This record gives sequence, C-alpha cells and structure tokens, in this order.
Amino acid sequence: MSIKTLIVDDSAIVRSKLKQMLETHSDIVVVGSAPDPYVARNKIVELKPDVITLDLEMPRMDGLTFLRKLMKAMPLPVIIVSGITAKGCALSIEALESGAIDVIEKPSFHDQKSLEDFSARLCDKVIAASRATVAKMGARLVQARKKKLHFTKPVNTGKIIAIGASTGGTEALKTVLMNMPLNSPPIVVVQHMPGNFTNAFARRLNNSCEIEVVEAVDKMEAIPGRAIIANGSKHLKIIRRGLTKYFVSCFDGESVCRHKPSVEVLFDSVAQQAGSKAVGVMLTGMGSDGAKAMLKMHEQGAKTIAQDEKSCVVFGMPKEAIRIGAVDIVVSLENVSETIFSFL
Repeated sequence: MSIKTLIVDDSAIVRSKLKQMLETHSDIVVVGSAPDPYVARNKIVELKPDVITLDLEMPRMDGLTFLRKLMKAMPLPVIIVSGITAKGCALSIEALESGAIDVIEKPSFHDQKSLEDFSARLCDKVIAASRATVAKMGARLVQARKKKLHFTKPVNTGKIIAIGASTGGTEALKTVLMNMPLNSPPIVVVQHMPGNFTNAFARRLNNSCEIEVVEAVDKMEAIPGRAIIANGSKHLKIIRRGLTKYFVSCFDGESVCRHKPSVEVLFDSVAQQAGSKAVGVMLTGMGSDGAKAMLKMHEQGAKTIAQDEKSCVVFGMPKEAIRIGAVDIVVSLENVSETIFSFL
C-alpha cells in the first residue's frame, strides 16, 4: 500500500524536487503539495495524507505554528525539511518537541551526490514516519516527569551508560536524561540527527536537565553527571584509560548500518572498553542499528535495556535487539531511568 505524502514548502522549485525524489520509491506517492499552511490545511482534509514534509520558514503562517495547530487538531506524522541556518536548527529542535517525527536538512541542489544522499534519507524517513505512532508523543513525557530520581550516594566508579535512539528519539532521550541525577555515571548517546542540528539539540537538553548535556568533541572526557551526544555527522566511540576513566573519540568514516553516527559503532566500543561495567539502552527508532553490538555488550556482561513497543514511536531498533537476544529487560519509557539505576 502506497504511503500518501503531502509536501508543504513555499518554494515551487523545492516542492518539485522533493516530489521527484520521493516518487523514485515504489512505496511512496505524493498526493499533493502546498505553498503555505493555509493551503496545506485544506489539502490535508481533502487528500488525507499519511505523512507530511514541512518547511518551517514560510509566509502567512510559519511552519512551527502550523505544526502545533496540526498536532492538536489532527495529529499526523510530520518530517521537518529545514535549512541549516542557526535559526533553522533551533526551530527544528522546537518542532521535534512539538510533535514532529524527524528532521532532515535541505541539500545543496547543485551537488548531485548531496541530492542522491538526501533523496535516499528522505525516503527512509517518510517510510519510518508512516509507521510511527504520533498520538503517543506528549503524553509519555508528562508521565515520565513525575518519576524524577534522587540518589544520595555516588554510583560505583567505572560505570558508563550508552544510549542509542533514532526516529522519535529526541523526546525519548529528553525523558530519560531529565530523570538522571548529578551523580549519575557518564552517559554517551547516539541519536540519528543531521550534523548541523546536534549542537542545538544538546544545548536544548542541557537547559532541561539537571546533568550537563553537551555535543561530543574529540578527546572529551566522559565524566559523572555529563551526557555526551554524538555529532550528527561523525561516529562516536569511547576509549578507556586506566580503570575508571573514559574519553570519547569522534571520527569520520563510512556509514555503518546505513548511519553516521551509528549506534553500532558506539555500542561496539562500549562492549570492548567497558564490558560488564556498562549499561546499554536502546530507545525508539526504525531499523536495526546497534542491535548486533548490543548483543556483544550483553555477552561481555553489560546490562541491557530496550524500550517497549507501547511507548515507542517506532518499534524497530528495540525490536531487533530483543529478537536476537541482546536485551536483559524490556520496559516502558517512563521506567527506563529507574531501570538503569537498578542495574547500578
């Protein structure tokens, strides 16, 4: 069955290009396009799309305002197609908090390779969005905030927490990290997101969390009370020095499991460097990135957690990790933080 997609963008050229790209995939059909939210509103009622791609900077009504109205009146899977300006990045993070499923940066329309990469990633995101459970976004966070944890004793030294997430993961990560106290072990995270957006994402999380949240910088130390988010265009791994210290390595390279950064790369390094001192967490996301490396973590004695299907926006990555026997326990999103500490 074809995925009916509506394109909302004020540029006729962009609308035409996106239509061409999306319709290269046999499972996607573009049922219409709109130059602004007012036209889009009527077309949503008329065409009943499964997925919407949305620009944020448009005339008459900006995309963020439109998204918020849409999520209240008729929740649908929305993918933000945004420019990589500082303003565009900040607005995109707000859009994810407001219910958008995913974000992708607009490509250079003069670079053929950039266009080809963008086309493949956009189609992947539309397919993932079509399988998402949009209504769950929002209610979960309200529940999770009521369970903020407080620990009076420092956790064992040498422990480290590794988290992987993709589609729907930005709000899931926020839910988990908001519950982490200042004396939590170091946390390293791969969230599939464009490279120009992760700094804004980390800053946003940092303002919401008790712990420090930062974008990864090569050779940065992973210390207690700090969560390090992988740069969206580089792989991330950990390196242990001595018995209890960890540092991160950020590096370029080919995509792994179709992603860069890849959860597989991070989890593989955690299995090798931390072994039984690690806790691994697989949150919502499409695909299988990280599942095999989580199994390695499990085999090395790490404790492993997967988010359950009911609380996932897309139950892909956790499902695959569970399927291959990589997971110790499956829990709802609001119980992830508590479960991490039960393993410490």
